[in-house]
Amino acid sequence: MVSPDMIRNVVGIVGNVISFGLFLSPVPTFWRIIKEKDVKDFKADPYLATLLNCMLWVFYGLPIVHPNSILVVTINGIGLVIEAIYLTIFFLFSDKKNKKKMGVVLATEALFMAAVALGVLLGAHTHQRRSLIVGILCVIFGTIMYSSPLTIMSQVVKTKSVEYMPLLLSVVSLLNGVCWTSYALIRFDIFITIPNGLGVLFALIQLILYAIYYRTTPKKQDKNLELPTVAPVAKDTNIVALVSKDDDVNGSTASHVTINITIEP
Repeated sequence: MVSPDMIRNVVGIVGNVISFGLFLSPVPTFWRIIKEKDVKDFKADPYLATLLNCMLWVFYGLPIVHPNSILVVTINGIGLVIEAIYLTIFFLFSDKKNKKKMGVVLATEALFMAAVALGVLLGAHTHQRRSLIVGILCVIFGTIMYSSPLTIMSQVVKTKSVEYMPLLLSVVSLLNGVCWTSYALIRFDIFITIPNGLGVLFALIQLILYAIYYRTTPKKQDKNLELPTVAPVAKDTNIVALVSKDDDVNGSTASHVTINITIEP
């Protein structure tokens, strides 16, 4: 008979794979940022929240805090590196205001983690107490991480556009939340259940918003307009060209040319 521990390990491995996909899902967004050399209206909030969340879960899964949690350590350690890369790219292509904000938040997160590590290791001397303290912090900041897309969701409602809320990220977030909630319920771990259960809820809301506002999202227009080729005309031909200009959404100007040709006998 298959033991609950074996099932839990299998679900945890699947969760690692899905979480890895979740961490990689913003790659198209950051590739776009690199190509355009501008973060546009993308927000750093989800990546800053995820970075802190990964640091806390890595600490929670260490043998000195919560033994037998290697699957929690592996995926969050990978996520920590990936999020650091994303934030580096975001920082490089942000304006001064965003860079200052990110610098303050990152410094605060680093100081906070140092204080937590020292406080837990020096003040709590059993695995149970350490797991309790760090677990509560993981619940709090895991909830913040999963709720951080609320800023994006409010933007979607205001602009009636899902351009800056990638569908892939929402889908993988849902799968990730379902998998880790199941993992936590097999051998009940409330600290993993609460944030991932909320993650499922927020991901479902994002998908509902995507379904509602997908059709109202402005479609990208091709900026390269080609005029038709006009063959040479006879010497006695009168050509009248009427040119009208329309403003393009990106600030450029597109011209529509109407050519009337009158051929004299």
